[in-house]
Amino acid sequence: MIEFQHVRFAYEKGREVIRDLSFRIARGEAVGLIGANGAGKSTVMKLALGLLSGEGRILIDGEELNRQTLASARRKLGFVLQNSDNQMFMPTVYEDMIFGPLNYMVSREEADRRVDEVLARLDLQALKHRHNHRISGGEKRMAAIATILAMEPEAILMDEPSSALDPCNRRLVINTIRGLEQTKLISSHDLDMILDTCSRVILLSEGRIAADGPAEEILRDRALLERNHLELPLRLAGG
Repeated sequence: MIEFQHVRFAYEKGREVIRDLSFRIARGEAVGLIGANGAGKSTVMKLALGLLSGEGRILIDGEELNRQTLASARRKLGFVLQNSDNQMFMPTVYEDMIFGPLNYMVSREEADRRVDEVLARLDLQALKHRHNHRISGGEKRMAAIATILAMEPEAILMDEPSSALDPCNRRLVINTIRGLEQTKLISSHDLDMILDTCSRVILLSEGRIAADGPAEEILRDRALLERNHLELPLRLAGG
């Protein structure tokens, strides 16, 4: 579903932040993207979405990402931002949810159907006509996920989806992510959340892959994590 082939990227000439990066994410996989600050996680997300352009090839569903294919690729990808305030920009949850489908020329009837279906699936019907500035941070994060699902993407990219949430809302978001059928690429420092939601982990270090494999295996490797300035997930730390 998502493939990087020898991708390189530098914000400044001579200072690469992504160095010869290659990986494949199959349809339906849930992959956690982890690494210390500055490892390149956010840059990988932006490259996959076509927000940045580097060297090498990026394929979305087998189609190389370029100017001609960018619109088609973005229809297949949904992006949940770390800060929901940057994503929810309409007055109400409903207006945010129909904005994307209508922009893609979906009929109002079909857009309304999608909204009701997604809200019912996530048990968020009570938020439908709520004003975005009057809902809690956890509710807004859930509404942001609902907004992306209404666009029916084939893959969802998430940047720190559990950050700044209280324990109850964090668990709600984790359970929601686990129930999503789409291909998922999740960037996070919350390794417990990654352990709960992802079957595979890609560990980045200075723009390169330091490890790529089963989440349980990588997230239990104390020495590997510590070499890359990370710590064991809390629920494994005592093991």
